[in-house]
Amino acid sequence: MGQKEHKHHHGHDHTEPPKDPALRVKALESLLVEKGLVDPAAIDEIVEIYETKVGPRNGAKVIAKAWTDAEFKDWLLDDATAAIASLGYTGRQGEHMKIVENTDDIHNVVVCTLCSCYPWTVLGLPPVWYKSAPYRARVVSDPKSVLAEFGTELPAGKKIKVWDSTSEMRFLVMPQRPEGTDGWTEEQLEELVSRNSMIGVEEALNPGEV
Repeated sequence: MGQKEHKHHHGHDHTEPPKDPALRVKALESLLVEKGLVDPAAIDEIVEIYETKVGPRNGAKVIAKAWTDAEFKDWLLDDATAAIASLGYTGRQGEHMKIVENTDDIHNVVVCTLCSCYPWTVLGLPPVWYKSAPYRARVVSDPKSVLAEFGTELPAGKKIKVWDSTSEMRFLVMPQRPEGTDGWTEEQLEELVSRNSMIGVEEALNPGEV
């Protein structure tokens, strides 16, 4: 963990999932359905739950509450697991959480260098690029270039800290609250918080982007 220098450049785009693994997964699913070993409706329901209900919207609610409730924010920074659980978000890969806050001086980004540890309870299913070997290696050695590939250009002098999620601790980024949102409700603010901003590869959306 910690700030990394950025010297290596690479033009690979991690935002597009590799085609071959996706095709293999689909073929395996079709075979299991054909043999009557799994119910396609059950698979669809599980995916739907993790992509929408147990997905990034949960994390967005956590961040929006922290932006509007100073007491909750302090609790979140002090004991993220308990604060998140108080909103009803508990379960698989959400047992040991830590929040890292973006500021005017520091931008945080999360990776799992060993495998794909990821806080499912607040972010849903991990994107393919998060699990890819190129992202896991390059965001540690050259985070500035990786962020640029996601369209995130940081001000000169702003430090980048890379946090390595493990089975013992999973990190979630609290993006900075966008300007021009004074008086916004939590529900309105939730719309500005994306999955990628909570991983740290992007910033929260501006009011004009929703």
